[in-house]
Amino acid sequence: MEEFPTFVTHLECSYTGKIYPADQLHGLSEAGKPLLVRYDLDALSKAVNKEDLIGRLPELWRYREFLPVRRSENVMRLGELMTPLLPANKLQEEYGCGEILIKDEGRLPTGSFKARGLTMAVSMAKELGVECMAMPTNGNAGAALAAYCSRANIDTYVFCPEDTPRVNVEEIAFQGAKTFLANGFINDCGRIVGEGKETMGWFDTSTLKEPYRIEGKKTMGLELAEQLGWEVPDVILYPTGGGTGLIGMWKAFDELEAIGWIGSKRPRMVAVQADGCAPIVKAFEEGTRHAELWQDAHTIAAGIRVPAAVGDFLILDAVRDSGGFAVAVSDKAINDAHQHCAKTEGILLCPEGAATLAALKQELANGRIKKDEKVLLFNCATGLKYPMVSDHYTIDLNQPIDYDFIRACD
Repeated sequence: MEEFPTFVTHLECSYTGKIYPADQLHGLSEAGKPLLVRYDLDALSKAVNKEDLIGRLPELWRYREFLPVRRSENVMRLGELMTPLLPANKLQEEYGCGEILIKDEGRLPTGSFKARGLTMAVSMAKELGVECMAMPTNGNAGAALAAYCSRANIDTYVFCPEDTPRVNVEEIAFQGAKTFLANGFINDCGRIVGEGKETMGWFDTSTLKEPYRIEGKKTMGLELAEQLGWEVPDVILYPTGGGTGLIGMWKAFDELEAIGWIGSKRPRMVAVQADGCAPIVKAFEEGTRHAELWQDAHTIAAGIRVPAAVGDFLILDAVRDSGGFAVAVSDKAINDAHQHCAKTEGILLCPEGAATLAALKQELANGRIKKDEKVLLFNCATGLKYPMVSDHYTIDLNQPIDYDFIRACD
């Protein structure tokens, strides 16, 4: 049995600081808040250095010392390769601004950045003896859970709002999860999972209701820093529903500074939401630490349609501590950005990724993002999973080809 060189010491309530033992199965803390994994960073810093990474595979597990899985046979791999940073040079010129980079997380298994969190959650579930997992999802997280649980021989139940994109629902079911549609929102599906724990015996894998999805998403921050030569951008725009990735990146930057791999500079973290579901934006603007449940949530960007986030205070703390902000954009702006990026840069964003581009354009115009700042946008899933509205034409091969017509098409 091979053991990974891991340095987990304990888990900690993110709200009260209460300590919980490692290597035991945990959900939320006694205070009903997310648990954070803590490490012996002094020992970690002596065990690995930046140069050690050079010879490792270009994958998420290259950062194994920063991760909680202790035994290699419990690592559930589906090919979690490092995702590229794509320069958006044409948009940069059009907007007259500093460098724009797009981190394309759609290259990950199951086509989204949910693979990062779920490979870690399922690997740790395997390590801790879990036999059945359940979650609510707007699509991509459920697909990732289904895939990794199939890999791990863990039974899976997934509950989706009835208007979840059809391709996501089919993917979840096809990958082996028992899949259900409910006439409500993701928080309603979460209630089914929470209330069914005792009856069904499943482990609740809802966003931030187990400790390890944060650790998987944390690798976005580790990877980003390494790709930028152990520097960080000036601004990160992040599509924010449950906010696990934003919280995870903020944790990664703290850990990297603690071991001396980066300095004290932090990106300004910008939480991007849709104006039809913007609880974090409302809380940010009102100066509160917790967000109220958003009523009648609606947006074409299903992944950020989260009316209530259990980690709301962690998102807001990171945004405020970084000097960032929370911003909402309209569905029209998301649609426009979606099409414009495809036609200008050849980069097919998902709607949630398009929301970050819409936010960048909006905030450059009003001055909250400066023209000389280096900006990173997160495209969180492949655009191939989503409807694409575009013009096309037909040709009747039973008639002479009308090249004048073809030439006139634009």
